[in-house]
Amino acid sequence: MGINVFLLKPTVELRDEYLSFYQEWKVSGENMIPYVIKRDPTDFEEMVQKLLDRENGVNLVGDRVPDSTYWLVTGDKKVIGVVNIRYGLTDKLMNSGGHIGYGIRPSERQKGYATKLLALSLGKLRELGIKKALVVCDEGNIASERTILRNGGVPDASFTEEDGNVVKRFWIEL
Repeated sequence: MGINVFLLKPTVELRDEYLSFYQEWKVSGENMIPYVIKRDPTDFEEMVQKLLDRENGVNLVGDRVPDSTYWLVTGDKKVIGVVNIRYGLTDKLMNSGGHIGYGIRPSERQKGYATKLLALSLGKLRELGIKKALVVCDEGNIASERTILRNGGVPDASFTEEDGNVVKRFWIEL
């Protein structure tokens, strides 16, 4: 891919670029993935701070594990995608969440960004000392399944959620 993209921690400096990403996703009507992009960005500074706090385990609710959120950004600072990297696996994450949740804005899909985003995210897990990453997608999400396979995903048993949704699970050696 000839376009230069990189991971950047959430920052108030990219408020307008992130809001453009957020609004495009909202208008699409699609489920917002990863879940962190569902956060209301009205108080942008607070939203960014809460994302950064989670990395340090601050104000975690219930059985949540520390995690890092990164924005996939182009050289001209356009926010293309978001990834949430979890530092551990609860029972729920083991079944249907995995170590990495990611999404690409609707207008930028099918351009290789998801494959790049996942590869960069796996590098972050490697830096944390994690040896094997669990990455999941819904059974019907062929594009995401291909992205996971391109990054070395090895299929494991699927998991059926309470609502009947089937989650395909893949392990990637780091």
